[in-house]
Amino acid sequence: MKNILLIVTAMAFLSCNNKPEVDYAIISGKITNKPLGEISINSMDRSFSEPLVIAEDGTFVDTLTLGQHSYVLYDGKNPVFLNLQPGFNLNIKYDANNFENTLSITGHGFEVNNYLIAKRKTQRELFGNPNETYLLNEADFTKKAAMVKNGLLDVLADTKGLENAFVEKETRDINYIYLSFLNDYKNAHAYFTKNQDFKPSESFLKDFEGFNYTNEEDFKESSNYKRLVTDYFTKEARKLAKEQAMESDLAFVKTVSNIKSESIKNGLLYEFANFNMNYSKDIDSFYEAFIANSTNEAHNEIITEKYAKLTALAKGKPSPKFVNYENYQGGTTSLDDLKGKYVYIDVWATWCGPCKREIPFLKEVEEKFHDKNIEFVSVSIDQMADHDKWKAMVQSKELGGMQLMADKDWNSSFVKDYQIQGIPRFILIDPNGNIVDPNAPRPSNPKLETLLNSENI
Repeated sequence: MKNILLIVTAMAFLSCNNKPEVDYAIISGKITNKPLGEISINSMDRSFSEPLVIAEDGTFVDTLTLGQHSYVLYDGKNPVFLNLQPGFNLNIKYDANNFENTLSITGHGFEVNNYLIAKRKTQRELFGNPNETYLLNEADFTKKAAMVKNGLLDVLADTKGLENAFVEKETRDINYIYLSFLNDYKNAHAYFTKNQDFKPSESFLKDFEGFNYTNEEDFKESSNYKRLVTDYFTKEARKLAKEQAMESDLAFVKTVSNIKSESIKNGLLYEFANFNMNYSKDIDSFYEAFIANSTNEAHNEIITEKYAKLTALAKGKPSPKFVNYENYQGGTTSLDDLKGKYVYIDVWATWCGPCKREIPFLKEVEEKFHDKNIEFVSVSIDQMADHDKWKAMVQSKELGGMQLMADKDWNSSFVKDYQIQGIPRFILIDPNGNIVDPNAPRPSNPKLETLLNSENI
């Protein structure tokens, strides 16, 4: 992807009046007060990610050969969502400590990207606090969703310099945002009201009538459309799993395999496998089903590699190791230091809500097993820039067990070796350093104590 040698030539092309026939875009700029962690450029579908080389003064320049249009420049804290099209030459500047007020995008293609910034800002402002908005009754929520939709359409209409084809796609995307609000309402309202029996009226989703779930262009270009499609087929898979008493992951593969569009079928299969295969109860059957139905060779290579790594995490296999992680109590700790004891590892972060909800339950389990041959180890994958925040939370929440901080957040070898893509994640290792369960139950799950007792800890 990266080809710095093209930059001078590319800039020369872009300075001419004729529209360049190129398949790449250029991004450059400066990040003031850049974070200590890795800064990367990523495709929105997460199929591509590469470090962005930043100079000491925060400047950067990179040439991107484009496979799609939607990318994210991410410094670990601030996401810059970018639309990159062939011939674009964007200059991006911001202060990492004051991101919202300093982000500036100039250069060829700035109209599209500044529109997208305004779009996201307007959506946040109009929708308001989700906790409060999803508490609204059905009628008021519907009005709120329609207000957001109309506000976004106004932003689009008021933006000058956008090509007609882009405006048409954005008009559809704004409708997908509106439909996503409606689609999320039932579960979100039930959650915030603590009324799990809540159901909206039969006519609430009337705007979904005739919805096309096989639009290949929008599946590729619109993350909002893709989310609606994914949710639809996930629900269909749950029905199938219940009807045929199948495992949910195999039901998903079977459901999606019937989609006539190869690109949508392959996209759904790949994303599901990439993020869910490590939770499969029968990884061999799931992998075989995936390979039998996926026709995208690039996807198949990635999932095959992932499968090989996951099978190395089976029960009884030697656990991947962490080495010299900072210990809150002082010094460093490695996994080998804990041999002779069972080790229950909690991979978490200070910004992770579900992680923090497990804290009281973890304390209870620690108390019940405090005199047993087990070490409770919490590994934070916070960025080094949030080191003080991690220490403060350990102290304020009076976290027990052994509190460690990973060396490279998500990029730590231990995290990658365990194929961790979502947290919290819990792992149980035996006294010999071998895996008991790479996806151990959460502390809030009664199955955890059953597991620990079954090991005669």
